[in-house]
Amino acid sequence: MTPVILLAADQKSAEVTDWAARVGWVVGLLLFVGLVYWLMREGWKWRGTLQGDLPELPTAPSAPGAARLTMTGRYHGSTTAGQWLDRIVAHGLGTRSRVELTLTDAGLDVVRPGASDFFIPVGALREAVLGKGIAGKVLTEGGLLVVTWEHGGRLIDSGFRSDHAAEHGAWVDAINSMINKSETEGAR
Repeated sequence: MTPVILLAADQKSAEVTDWAARVGWVVGLLLFVGLVYWLMREGWKWRGTLQGDLPELPTAPSAPGAARLTMTGRYHGSTTAGQWLDRIVAHGLGTRSRVELTLTDAGLDVVRPGASDFFIPVGALREAVLGKGIAGKVLTEGGLLVVTWEHGGRLIDSGFRSDHAAEHGAWVDAINSMINKSETEGAR
C-alpha cells in the first residue's frame, strides 16, 4: 500500500469587497488621532496661559564665580512644590531636555541646549532632596535630584537626573549647605 498524500488546495485570502468602508474607517481613525493630538496641544497652551502670572526666569549673572559642582544629565520638568503632577509649562519650564548644571556661590545655573536657560539665585533656593518622581517621570528611589526654589511668590520643584546618579547626594549636600549658610548670614 502506498500512502496517499493529500495536498491542500492553495488557500487565498478573501477578497476585499467593500473598499469604501475600509477607507472610511482609516480616514475616521486618522481624524480622531489628529483631534486628540490637537486637544492635547491646546491643553498645554491653556496651562501656559493660566501660569502667565509667573515672571520671566532670571538669567545667570555675568560673573557668577567659581563652579562648586557641575553636572550633565536630563531636566525632567518643574512642578508646583509638593505637587509632583502639577507641571509648570510657562517660560519653557515644562520642556524636558538635556541639561548642564553649574552650582556657584551665586546660585544654580541651568543650561538647557534647545530650551530656555535659567538661573536660580542662592537666595531663591529652599531645599534639595533625592526624589523618585516628577511630572510624569518616575524613577527608582533617589534617582532624581529635586531642587525647590521660589520664583514670583511661588515655590517650584525642578527635577534633574545626572548622567551619573551617584552624584546626586553631593548635590543635595552642597545645595542644602549653601541654603543654611545663606540663612545664617541673613539672620545676622
